[in-house]
Amino acid sequence: MRQLPETDRDAIHLAQGPNFPRLLEQITATGGCSHPVHLSGSTTTLDGTTGELLHHYDTSDEPGERLLVRCRNRRATVCPACSRLHAGDTFQLVRAGLLGGKNIPAAVRHRPRLFVTLTAPSFGPVHRAGEPCHPRRNGGVCEHGWPLGCGVVHAPDALLVGQPLCPDCYDYSAHVLWHAHASKLWDRFVIDVRRRLASSVGLVQSHFARHARLSFARVAEYQKRAAVHVHAVVRLDGPSGPDDEPPVWGTPELLIDAVRASARRVLVRTPYNPAVGELELRWGAQLDVRPLRAKSNGPDDDAVAAYVAKYVTKGASETGAGLDHPLTTWTDITTASVSTHVRTLMRACWRLGGLPEYEPLRLRAWTHTLGYRGHILTKSRAYSTTYAALRAERAHHMGHDHVPGAVTERQWRYAGSGHTPGAALIAAGVAEDIATNREITKSLAAEWGWLGAASA
Repeated sequence: MRQLPETDRDAIHLAQGPNFPRLLEQITATGGCSHPVHLSGSTTTLDGTTGELLHHYDTSDEPGERLLVRCRNRRATVCPACSRLHAGDTFQLVRAGLLGGKNIPAAVRHRPRLFVTLTAPSFGPVHRAGEPCHPRRNGGVCEHGWPLGCGVVHAPDALLVGQPLCPDCYDYSAHVLWHAHASKLWDRFVIDVRRRLASSVGLVQSHFARHARLSFARVAEYQKRAAVHVHAVVRLDGPSGPDDEPPVWGTPELLIDAVRASARRVLVRTPYNPAVGELELRWGAQLDVRPLRAKSNGPDDDAVAAYVAKYVTKGASETGAGLDHPLTTWTDITTASVSTHVRTLMRACWRLGGLPEYEPLRLRAWTHTLGYRGHILTKSRAYSTTYAALRAERAHHMGHDHVPGAVTERQWRYAGSGHTPGAALIAAGVAEDIATNREITKSLAAEWGWLGAASA
């Protein structure tokens, strides 16, 4: 008789246990989180005036004397269930800054707003999709003997897309160092946009904050060539932020001109190294700036919010441009399941990370992301709501918020993480059911024209 796999045996064992209904409740409460955190402890809530016991919870009555809570990992490759929740929060965060809601006034939809894409510069010719690769260079070879052109029209998912035509001509050091300074380049870009707006209307640059405020939310995405580019929503408000109207001179056209000029102008210089030199790092020539027009139901804004939310859950490994976990040795790089191009970038990162000039960049710690060390999503303080506020609102909706006038004493300790094989199978089923129900809700919302709250 054929024996069942270990996962199936464990799932059956759990299902037959007396505590299974409560275990299933816990797994469902985490949304089918694939790597939940286990907590042990208690919560006691008392009336702050009378001392009356209002609520007491203790994990001693739970299966395994533990409570499961979400891991909250944003990466779909790590936890699909939590990444979907994170994507939904990101959608609401970005959408609130475009259309209002979540304590942001609806008037923001009428402000000057742009959707901006900034790219990395070229570090060497690569194979491209949808058009002949450098056809004008066909017939010649580079100094290393590689063809200067390809001439083949590659499909978007072709393995060659994004790979260098000549690995020896490709500037891997510049690629890694650009990643390491990308966040600083963005900061200087934002500062320069403010300065250009001020100068264009005759204001002293240091007085810009008295007249207007530049708000933004940006997300980083890896391209096929394993270089990060940035998508950003940029909005111009009055000096107090979203509650304040921008000055009369604050037009979309003026904002577009400032963004374009700053993207061409700003640069960051790297520390000098005898082998690499001093590099001037800039944004790439490819720049896309699109004004967002106010409409009655804001479908363009919903699309932008959904676009940003989609990319914020992608890890480096999912895009083929790195890994989602740190690498600690040279052997880790050698054995990593990545393309030759990405492996060469990792080696360049590790090699440069050992040089004293680049020590502050901590390149070896960020080898798995090819030197990029910024957050995937960042926003200015006044752009919209926060992840913390969205989680608090969700807790309130689920009845988990704090009781006014009550005193709560919490005693918790970490007791492990993850699932047994059988519990993991059950959690995957719960997560799949929730995802299916979500897709059905989205389809009904699209069919009946409901507001975009279900769009993420």
